[in-house]
Amino acid sequence: MSEARESSEESEISLPQSVEQLGPALRHARRMRGLRLKDLAQLAGCSESMLSKIETGGVIPSLALLRRIVDGLEVSILGLFGAPDATEHMVHRAGSRPKVSVGRVGPLPGVVLELLMPRGEGVMLEANIHTVSPGGSSAGATSHVGEEFGYVLDGELDLTVDGRTDRLRRGDSFYFRSEKPHSYRNPGLVPARVLWVNTPPTY
Repeated sequence: MSEARESSEESEISLPQSVEQLGPALRHARRMRGLRLKDLAQLAGCSESMLSKIETGGVIPSLALLRRIVDGLEVSILGLFGAPDATEHMVHRAGSRPKVSVGRVGPLPGVVLELLMPRGEGVMLEANIHTVSPGGSSAGATSHVGEEFGYVLDGELDLTVDGRTDRLRRGDSFYFRSEKPHSYRNPGLVPARVLWVNTPPTY
């Protein structure tokens, strides 16, 4: 990876220390799978130094990079935190659900994922609330097997699917096949909140 690319990555996602538990969880998952930094960096398409900084809490990955990292680890984002089996908990109270911050927009997280339900054997759905800061984005397109549905709770979101971009506002909903490259960005001045449902689970 060139120095220019790595510098660009760091400028987008630098953050203060000790604000995330994500890095240590990623490091633990990597070591449990016997992967070197070099191995996982190659799988995720980033530099070793970037991955090292993520693991030590120096930087926070974008949503697109985090997806590539967990794909390389063969684990979900929720699975990193040892979430309980879905069969053990039916109700998940407001204020007690796990949240994961990804990316940065100035001093703010670019996107915060509020995980509405745990993963478990046989669970075919995944539901999250994506809170996207003004100017925040998925930082790149992703594609994978499945289907996705969303409902905009607040704010605006530019959703791009297979090269087509639609501006969504409060009350709008969407659906698409996950195999189509997709990304999003908040073009507005206030945070956007989107209820996002996937099948099968991808986070």
